[in-house]
Amino acid sequence: MTGNSLTADEKKQQKLISSGDIPKHVAIIMDGNGRWAKQKGLPRIAGHKAGVDSVRDIVEVAAKIGVKHLTLYTFSTENWKRPKSEVLTLMKLLVKTLRKEINRLNKENIRVTTIGDFSALPDSVHQEFVDAMEKTRHNTKMQMVIALSYGSRWEIVQAVKQVVDDIEKGKISKDQIDIETFNSYLATVGIPDPELVIRTSGEFRVSNFLLWQIAYSEFYITETLWPEFRRDDFYEAIRSYQKRERRFGKVSEQISHKK
Repeated sequence: MTGNSLTADEKKQQKLISSGDIPKHVAIIMDGNGRWAKQKGLPRIAGHKAGVDSVRDIVEVAAKIGVKHLTLYTFSTENWKRPKSEVLTLMKLLVKTLRKEINRLNKENIRVTTIGDFSALPDSVHQEFVDAMEKTRHNTKMQMVIALSYGSRWEIVQAVKQVVDDIEKGKISKDQIDIETFNSYLATVGIPDPELVIRTSGEFRVSNFLLWQIAYSEFYITETLWPEFRRDDFYEAIRSYQKRERRFGKVSEQISHKK
């Protein structure tokens, strides 16, 4: 569609796409569900349920504007310390949501993958995600990476253990270990580092999320709580990213000369 036949939202999408680079990989720390619920006098799980609507909206629009990888920090290794009743309810919500959304994801050509310590998950949750990954494995428009029972320190320790194991088995030598080799041992192998990290709720910390991978990521922090974060907020984050100069340790003149 062109011209006046475009909706207001589609016009925003087109303007954003034509304004500059769209990050291939966006990672989001979805924070603020509990605070949103507390502000409204609701139980914490109400915030998690409301957050699902935000996930649905952002996944849809990210795919439409050309994001190829969208990583959502869903449940950290530290979140297991929360009250058991909240954790159990949240796990049930994850399963219910995934079952409900799988047809939509297939229709929109979105692939589901996960990163995290699956050994800590209940069997039913583990199997639900295995099934979702299988059902969407041929989809190519965008990869939605669910960081579930994930912590970056856990990931790096696991990678080091695997490196040591392969050295002891003679598969590789110590001299072969470099940045690219180490990348291949991480949970995100095959996924490019995120160009943009979005954090909702106004907190200025990374919360053990993709510590290795975000070495040169741009950050966008918003006071908006996750259940209220919608596509217009996402557009604003992308616009902010498009205004950045990404130097990777170089000076501006080197970047300008390269262009």
